[in-house]
Amino acid sequence: MKILVVGGGGREHALCWKIAASPLCGKLYCAPGNAGIAQVAECVDIGIGDLDGMIALAKDKDIDFVVIGPEAPLVAGLADRLTEQGIDVFGPSRAAAMLEGSKGFLKDLCAKYDIPTAEYGRLADPKSAKSFVRESDLPVVIKADGLAAGKGVVIATTLAEAEAAIDAMMVEKAHGEAGTSLVIEEFLEGEEVSFFALVDGHNILPLASAQDHKQAGEGETGPNTGGMGAYSPAPVMTPKIQTRVMTEIIEPTVRAMAGEGQAFRGVLYAGLMITGDGPMLIEYNVRFGDPECQVLCLRLESDLLPALIATSAGTLDSLDLKWRDDSALSVVMAARGYPGAYEKGTRIRGLDKAAALDQVTVFHAGTKTGPGGEVLSAGGRVLNVTATGRTIGEAKTRAYAAVDLIDWPEGFCRRDIAWRALARHN
Repeated sequence: MKILVVGGGGREHALCWKIAASPLCGKLYCAPGNAGIAQVAECVDIGIGDLDGMIALAKDKDIDFVVIGPEAPLVAGLADRLTEQGIDVFGPSRAAAMLEGSKGFLKDLCAKYDIPTAEYGRLADPKSAKSFVRESDLPVVIKADGLAAGKGVVIATTLAEAEAAIDAMMVEKAHGEAGTSLVIEEFLEGEEVSFFALVDGHNILPLASAQDHKQAGEGETGPNTGGMGAYSPAPVMTPKIQTRVMTEIIEPTVRAMAGEGQAFRGVLYAGLMITGDGPMLIEYNVRFGDPECQVLCLRLESDLLPALIATSAGTLDSLDLKWRDDSALSVVMAARGYPGAYEKGTRIRGLDKAAALDQVTVFHAGTKTGPGGEVLSAGGRVLNVTATGRTIGEAKTRAYAAVDLIDWPEGFCRRDIAWRALARHN
């Protein structure tokens, strides 16, 4: 088959790496790709927002199957347009992608179908948003309704913080049009975890759990980012909790979307809070997480491509997947200053040494190839140094040993990835 992967981050490198290993894959393209992806796929310089360009590429290369990595082209309707051209695609329709594209849509769906989630309000202007906060118990969670690259969430512990967040999102447009309306919800106490499942419209194939680290600083301090590291499996996701997640959250959502005429096909990524009363839904993403996808791909023993095809074809009920017992852990190396302003084009050395370590894979997230073949930084999150081990602690030791072999003075990383899992073990 001729396969096209849409995207150019660490998630897409992991997907390309896994798909390239499939005997079903004859030729692999990635648009736009990055310096690491270029080692396993032919990269084509088309931006993820150029839907016309993606359609033209798929037709020109006679692509059999398209895998859409990021959320933005899904919310923009790329899957629908490919389907209209008779091209099979992994990823939900524009209507189904509203689960991620609008936090308000998701919260209203949860309310209608009794899916456990935090109490909330949908607010369309700064005045009503501030009034809502004044009548709420603090802390509150303030979310931009639309896509904000994982950064449109503020936990406000004081009224002043809440009002500043409202002004930043709605008045100063810190996240563009995503903050035109807001969801403000109660703060849930517990431990966060991510859970993934493939959905073909009706059938559900559970995948695995992971836990990521959203904040830039160690000890969960500093601003929210797109994710600074992840590990899988997450110890908090016990078999009992997973059963509740499936029966109380995932299955009702899939039935609800089908009943609403917006049947979901793709990967459903549930962001959960495990509270004293059980699992609660924080949010849905309609694509693989980044960097969670990287650890899932390392743990998945089965061929991924047939599962993606079965998801698109509606035949997941005939499929099963095998997982390695090993744990996997990924450390994000980011450009200094991220998620604020940062420098691009800095040279990265030592990647071959890091990748040569046993059970280590270095996925590229924001890189490009320089004029002399050198690897240069080209984004905020730049590398995902990923390792496996019999335990999370062993995987962590390997990953940081690889990090220490990478010569990139302009980069930084958190040194405490998986601290919750290790504290639980200790």
